[in-house]
Amino acid sequence: MNARLLNVERIRREPMAAEIARRLVDYLLSGGMEPGDRMPSERQLAEAFGVGRSAVREAIAALSLIGLIEVRHGNGTYLKRPDSPLLPRVLEWGLLLGEQRTVDLIEARQKIEVDIAGLAAGRRTDEDLVALAQVLARMEAESVDGARAEAFVDADVEFHLRLAEAAGNSALRDVLSSIQALLRVWIGRVIAEGYRDVSYNEHVPILDAVRASDVAGAEAAMDAHMRSATRRLQSTLQRASQSDSGKDARVTVMQEP
Repeated sequence: MNARLLNVERIRREPMAAEIARRLVDYLLSGGMEPGDRMPSERQLAEAFGVGRSAVREAIAALSLIGLIEVRHGNGTYLKRPDSPLLPRVLEWGLLLGEQRTVDLIEARQKIEVDIAGLAAGRRTDEDLVALAQVLARMEAESVDGARAEAFVDADVEFHLRLAEAAGNSALRDVLSSIQALLRVWIGRVIAEGYRDVSYNEHVPILDAVRASDVAGAEAAMDAHMRSATRRLQSTLQRASQSDSGKDARVTVMQEP
């Protein structure tokens, strides 16, 4: 692959490795490469960014650490499959995307989910309602003590994706699908701290409003859920940041406000 195909700007600000890693995250997840594709070599990347190979090597090590890429010694570096946990520790550490970028992603999800809920309320079919009710029933069943947290996360993610199908807007559906890994990590990170019953109860009025074709009600219910979920995520990440403070880590933990 010709380094010019990366279409990147030359690096001019510090910290060098973190900036390179952020640019690579943007490139790798923007559709420039397919899962399983081999990345350009260290030399090509260093030339494209206008930096030394050691900085590129450090950035690649960080991306490998979070599970975005796979380094096969003697055989190159590859973008991992989409079902691998692409962005889990990016959320937890704030790392390569930077704190503001992470906050932007959270804000974007809030806006998208509210729009999807409103559209779903206005366009849902009887089949959509049946499917959503079945998924919500699974969430309820998996919200009790002793149930598998992973099963609850699966049902939670499926509810949001099924709602996007009911919205009938392929662009919004595709955007939500594209951040499915992020969504799964977001929910899983919070559910690991508890909150299953709280999360389930917040989904009930969303479905009720969609069933009643109440566009404003669905938007309000989803907005309330997103705000509550965001507060739980920020609280969880802040506790993780505080518990990790003082540890000698290669990646800086994001400090949430």
